[in-house]
Amino acid sequence: MTQDELLKKREQVLLKLMEDPMYQPMRLQDIAVFLDVPKSKRKDLESALDALVREGRIRVSKNGKYGKSESQEKEGVFAANAKGFGFVRIPGEENDVFIPRDKTRGALQGDTVRILIPRGQQLERREGRVLEIVARGVTRLVGYYRRENRSGVVLPDNTRFAADVIIPQGASLGAQTGEKVLVEITAYPKERGGDLEGRVLERLGKASAVGVDLTSIVRSFEIPDTFSEECLAEAVRAERQGTEVLLGEVAGRRDLRALCTVTIDGEDSKDLDDAISLTELENGNVQLGVHIADVSEYVKEGGPLDREALNRGTSVYLPDRVIPMLPVELSNGICSLNEGEDRFALSCLMEFSAEGELVHSEICESLIRSDRRLTYTTVNQIITNHEPELCEHYAEFVPMLERMDVLARQLRALRSERGYIDFDFPESKVILSPSGKPLEIRAYERNEATRLIEDFMLAANETVAKTYCLKHVPFVYRIHEAPTPEKLQVLKTFVMNFGLNLKLKNGEVTPREIQKLLLRVEGTEAEDLVSRMALRTMTQASYSVECVGHFGLASRYYTHFTSPIRRYPDLQIHRIIKEELRRGLSEKRKEHYRAILSGVSDRASQTERRAQECERDAVKYKKCEYMEGHINEIYEGIISGVTRYGIYVELKNTVDGMIRVSELRDDHYQYNEEKAELVGEFTKKRYRLGEPLRVRVTGADRLMRTVDFLPEPPLPSEEED
Repeated sequence: MTQDELLKKREQVLLKLMEDPMYQPMRLQDIAVFLDVPKSKRKDLESALDALVREGRIRVSKNGKYGKSESQEKEGVFAANAKGFGFVRIPGEENDVFIPRDKTRGALQGDTVRILIPRGQQLERREGRVLEIVARGVTRLVGYYRRENRSGVVLPDNTRFAADVIIPQGASLGAQTGEKVLVEITAYPKERGGDLEGRVLERLGKASAVGVDLTSIVRSFEIPDTFSEECLAEAVRAERQGTEVLLGEVAGRRDLRALCTVTIDGEDSKDLDDAISLTELENGNVQLGVHIADVSEYVKEGGPLDREALNRGTSVYLPDRVIPMLPVELSNGICSLNEGEDRFALSCLMEFSAEGELVHSEICESLIRSDRRLTYTTVNQIITNHEPELCEHYAEFVPMLERMDVLARQLRALRSERGYIDFDFPESKVILSPSGKPLEIRAYERNEATRLIEDFMLAANETVAKTYCLKHVPFVYRIHEAPTPEKLQVLKTFVMNFGLNLKLKNGEVTPREIQKLLLRVEGTEAEDLVSRMALRTMTQASYSVECVGHFGLASRYYTHFTSPIRRYPDLQIHRIIKEELRRGLSEKRKEHYRAILSGVSDRASQTERRAQECERDAVKYKKCEYMEGHINEIYEGIISGVTRYGIYVELKNTVDGMIRVSELRDDHYQYNEEKAELVGEFTKKRYRLGEPLRVRVTGADRLMRTVDFLPEPPLPSEEED
């Protein structure tokens, strides 16, 4: 160990010593003796201590004694801003810590850092400095390649990475200027502003080529989109063997092929993993069957397909493609409940009274056959509009569909009574040309057919969760915890501005109270505003081995059972259900599942968030590309967010953009956090969350994922005309 390394080690010992509550401030000579620093190195020690004082990690009194700092040291994850500053998110703390541009110490997006936070600051406005980069968060990134002499440079797509990546000679894989590439970072800058160094791992193609834009996004999230030869071979083998089994004797399964069974999906769906049936019983009740593809029959625990499915966690849905969790040989083949074909399933059979109350349920392994593939559009036309031609064409199914509609409405009403919260904000539908150009952006509207399927899947998920929770077997649940007291207090203060009250008890709220709040503003000008604020109060749903309930659904028991083709937790619990049905779970098998399910839950939650972020980023990219062709056009929108920096506006086609406060030249605007509004100092003009606003598009940037607006005067009313 060199003298410098030894001195560094002694500094660390000193800092550790200062954490001791019994520590008393010491002079330089006392510290030197304590750390066994020779006289020849005391000047170096003094310099090191002075550096620690300047950093704020220790303090020195007027009489020369070095003592504990008034600052705190914390560890968290750095989120960079394109302008050079950043924020650090500390585990277990709601408020981030701001890091100025000159105090980042070269930290990059996603790095784990140790920071120093001076005491005495307001919790929500803390500022700190980076002391050390503990671990690099990103080792690979995607960017635009440009040749420079014998080497190259990659300009990262992620604008939060302020540094370019230098590609040395021989590390480019032959990449050419104008290509998108995936690079591995091999060297990081020592301080802010330096260049990264790396090597090209994959050439994605010309930046202008069809599909390369979204492939780049997929690579940036490190989502695998190809299957190994081993996985593909297992998929082909499983499909072949599965077909042979279907043709032979089927022991231990309930034969439900005589039930009138249908699938209801989107027009372009290919992986049909759920089917439904409805049977009128002699006692006046009805039996709803929710039949889910038995994927676990073909994807065996611990095999190549299973390991890959766990790694992916979920299918990813992009505007131009689907990245499946399982190969299409399975997801679109033997596991898809195709019309007229025998299929293995797990069936949840639920008996409901005439009033829609669940009176009995049973879960079984089954053999089913879908009698007809229906679409949401077709079913909606039948049950809502009673379209004559469709009713005639599907005459044998119409009575069942109409009775299903009655049951679905009953289930919805019963959920509403217990406090179910339905945030009905539209999702985006991106229509692309064959060359990948966005032709149209529109809201994906729910209809009675989509609601019907949602209602039945919710019923099955709740029934399965309750059944296995009460059996006390290891399981994976879908949970949604209650909002935090801090967020609820913000919401309570906010709605008081509208003369509304949110009842809190010990800082907590029931789903019913949130629902009552939303019902009170339904149909009023405050509806959108309050709904958006309430949505922001909600926590994020996740997976867990603990059955703690689902706040948003106001459900004590909930799991994900209905989509094993595209979600790993569903596949995992199918295995447990089948094993428990066949021979019961031995203590040894229970221990096995207890050992693995916590990791499965965590992985599923992580991959779900990754997929959601990738999907949002891809849609946002295409929205920006679309709006590039609509500069200076005027749109109607809703204010979806208000900050001190600007106003976020969502258009009717779901595109969202921002009006920057710096661009509001008609007044000086002050931000009112409690009311979520900007107020003109002289004109008293207000921009409030949830209010309608006409805007003009002034810019769009695909790389930054931003759309810029300016406010437009409202159209004159009829009275003014």
